[in-house]
Amino acid sequence: MTSETDTAPAAESQPFQAEVAELLHLMVHSVYSETDIFLRELISNGSDACDKLRYEAIANPDLMADGAPAEIRIAPDKKAGTLTVSDTGIGMDRQELIDNLGTIARSGTKSFLSRLTEAKDGANLIGQFGVGFYAAFMVADRIVVISRRAGSDQVWSWSSSGGNGFEIAPASEEDAGRVKRGTEIVLHLKPDAKKYLESYEIERIVGAYSDNIQFPIFLVPEEGEPRQINSASALWQRPKSELKPEDYVQAYKSIGGAFDEPAMTLHYRAEGRQSYAVLLFAPSTKPFDLFEPTRKGHVKLYVRRVFIADDAELLPPWLRFIRGVIDSEDLPLNLSREMLQNNPQLAQIRKAVTGRVLGELESLSEKEPESFAKIWDAFGPVLKEGIYEDFERREKLLALARFTTTAGEKRALKQYVDDLKPNQTEIYYLVGDSIERLKSNPKLESAAARGIEVLLLTDPVDAFWTSMPTEFGGKPLKSLSQGDIDFGLIPLLEEKSEDNEKPAADEAATIAAIKAALGERVSDVRASQRLTTSASCLVAGGFGRDRQLERLLAQTSRGVGSKPILEINTRHPLVAAITEAKDAAADLSFLLLEQAQILDGELPEDPAAFASRLNRLVLHGVSGQNG
Repeated sequence: MTSETDTAPAAESQPFQAEVAELLHLMVHSVYSETDIFLRELISNGSDACDKLRYEAIANPDLMADGAPAEIRIAPDKKAGTLTVSDTGIGMDRQELIDNLGTIARSGTKSFLSRLTEAKDGANLIGQFGVGFYAAFMVADRIVVISRRAGSDQVWSWSSSGGNGFEIAPASEEDAGRVKRGTEIVLHLKPDAKKYLESYEIERIVGAYSDNIQFPIFLVPEEGEPRQINSASALWQRPKSELKPEDYVQAYKSIGGAFDEPAMTLHYRAEGRQSYAVLLFAPSTKPFDLFEPTRKGHVKLYVRRVFIADDAELLPPWLRFIRGVIDSEDLPLNLSREMLQNNPQLAQIRKAVTGRVLGELESLSEKEPESFAKIWDAFGPVLKEGIYEDFERREKLLALARFTTTAGEKRALKQYVDDLKPNQTEIYYLVGDSIERLKSNPKLESAAARGIEVLLLTDPVDAFWTSMPTEFGGKPLKSLSQGDIDFGLIPLLEEKSEDNEKPAADEAATIAAIKAALGERVSDVRASQRLTTSASCLVAGGFGRDRQLERLLAQTSRGVGSKPILEINTRHPLVAAITEAKDAAADLSFLLLEQAQILDGELPEDPAAFASRLNRLVLHGVSGQNG
């Protein structure tokens, strides 16, 4: 038996973490319509506690020595105006009550609160972020939590009215006698929440959200015997022929803690060298924690219906949006965290299930393009992480990818390759911050003159996966911001589209003048094959990083940017004027560099000098006209 130290204070009031206090203020003054979620979240927490008990009892059977089954009970009391949700799970000691109910130990909390404040109905955000306990303050003006950790002789009481803090103290003798193991949550309901004391309301909510919870949920009416109100069956172990679409939707909401409809459902049983059941879902909306630095997955691992872990890395990080369950018949029950990471059987399951998920996404993209579009719109940037990280599956992920291009939206690379221009041997792309800015980028000019389709890439991950040698259908991907571009063999749409009638500037003299003015600010100056109407642009060398990747790395201090190459359009009047304008040659050279920086979304190196230089050139032009 374990116990708290005798030096623990008898009773203590503590403030909430600032973010919790702000969250509780939102809950207490809630106008959200989906208040039903409070019960689903409390039941889910109780289920997690029972799961943890079963897992810890594998190594320490004494935790369940009393023989009491793991279960959840819901007891309404109309006279007292209270609703009690209790479980016989792992329970919490004093410090765990403080840590679990007084703080939110997750990154992104501020952003979450901001979104919750702005949302018309925050129920979806609550479920996604995992702050379900606090949702109980939508319906209760006071909450009392009594908890005894399994194996402990100490029972603690936590209470709060949703203000700035909570009180924690040893439980009374009566409460301690009632809670033999686990946690009891007593909600003192607000007057407008008394409907949750009705048995039919409780059964409705459990049926809608919690029917597939793996532990029995008992309704304890004020009169009559307790009765189980959920099926408590492992739905993933049942044959597909027995299940209806609504069963899967209900399971998705219960297992994944979701409110949307799944865009894809994958249910199958693997037999052979290993036997395991799989029930996975792809959401149709983006969860809040999708881009948290931990990149934690959301597929739960069970072994013979016993919960083992919810972060066993059963899928690669670029599939972390997938929700669901994998239940193995072969793995040992006493899997440690080290074994989870190194178990060869688990590695085989991970490889096989990852391939199956990709196959299902491929099938969905062909048979149900609208459903696939929902997944790509929400999780495309995450799937593209796999192009960068997973060489083995890169070709499959590229085939799944959908792009905005100069020819349209949601274009597949197969469509791109099928529509190649005569003599076109590469797939061209441009990486930047926004579609609008990319569409106006001068580097597109020569490609547009030939009707060449260009991928317009704006996700931050695009700068990384395109930095690796990549090809699709035997056609290499080529950046319009990097290296030499030669469209000479691809015919123009119109013979005069590049304005070839204008005389070109003296190339050698012009380049020499610009190099003399700019010095080491650029690595080279050369005539451009990309430009038709603009005067200049900046590109990277053939073996250097793409311009957008250089900018991203510079922002995160992960590298010193190399000097760009300035390309000039020798048929542009501004370029042609440089060798003639002796006094203004330096100003015009700097203007070519700085306008190219602005068109790339960068600030000139010295904005004040740029403004002064521009003023001189404008005044010189005005005075020349007046003269």
